[in-house]
Amino acid sequence: MNKETIVVIGSGPAGWTAAIYAARANLNPLVFEGAGSRTMIPGGQLMFTTDVENYPGFPDGIGGIEMMTDFRNQALRFDTRVVTEDIEEVDFSSRPFRLRSSGGQELLAETVVLATGANARWLGVPGEERLAQSGGGVSACAVCDGALPHFRGQVVAVVGGGDSAMEEALYMTKFASEVLLVHRRDELRASQIMQERALASEKMTFLWNSVVEEVLGDDVITGLRLRDTVTGERREVEVGGMFVAIGHDPNTGFLRGQIDLKDNGYVRLPTPWRTETNVPGVFAAGDVMDDYYRQAVSAAGTGCMAALEAERFLAHG
Repeated sequence: MNKETIVVIGSGPAGWTAAIYAARANLNPLVFEGAGSRTMIPGGQLMFTTDVENYPGFPDGIGGIEMMTDFRNQALRFDTRVVTEDIEEVDFSSRPFRLRSSGGQELLAETVVLATGANARWLGVPGEERLAQSGGGVSACAVCDGALPHFRGQVVAVVGGGDSAMEEALYMTKFASEVLLVHRRDELRASQIMQERALASEKMTFLWNSVVEEVLGDDVITGLRLRDTVTGERREVEVGGMFVAIGHDPNTGFLRGQIDLKDNGYVRLPTPWRTETNVPGVFAAGDVMDDYYRQAVSAAGTGCMAALEAERFLAHG
């Protein structure tokens, strides 16, 4: 059974940054970039983002796929090894840690960086996935995409009723002519202060007791088909964008029982401003442990931190 110095699980900004730092420290990292699924592919959530305009160093913006390809190529330049499989099972009960991949590969690792990210929850309605992947005006992150030119001055919809939805909707009032808040109930789940801010906004219109049944549009979104959850009545509304804000699910299912997780499934980090988990030698970076910022630049920063901590752990262990 092969024994690795450091294994990075995941291939978003956190995973590739960890690999770059580990490779430059001569730790010879092995990255399991993931096998891919309908909602998550190697490269993470940025692979579903057409234009990234808030990552420092790209004054004219950069495509999400192009950015993650560059991250990957930079890691490969320093001889990072990559396996296009998932890690399906881990045993962190003793070092070296035991890992098993979706391809049946079993290996040992002295240190592990968890960078498996999180999946945005989608509505699962016709037109949504197609327009999200093609850059047609459907997104799960207003802070990431909302300032793009094609949303400015448009009527946009935000779907959800919690704090995240209120934050996304209020953010979009800076750019959109009107924000339609689509919620399946007749009251919000958001905290009182977020409700008050949203309800006080002159740019927001609340579509209560409404669910999206279809996202309309061929190349770009043109509207939504809604159903009233009380009367069953259907109607169409014209919009130039839709932001789904119904939460995220961290990719931590394979870790349960092996590491401390928060109630919401995210990896728990015992020490503030550190990436080591409750298991010495196992580190977490990016959206798998970050349920607050969820940005590419913060994910990359924690990837750097995790690799540096792993290097120091190995030096002193």
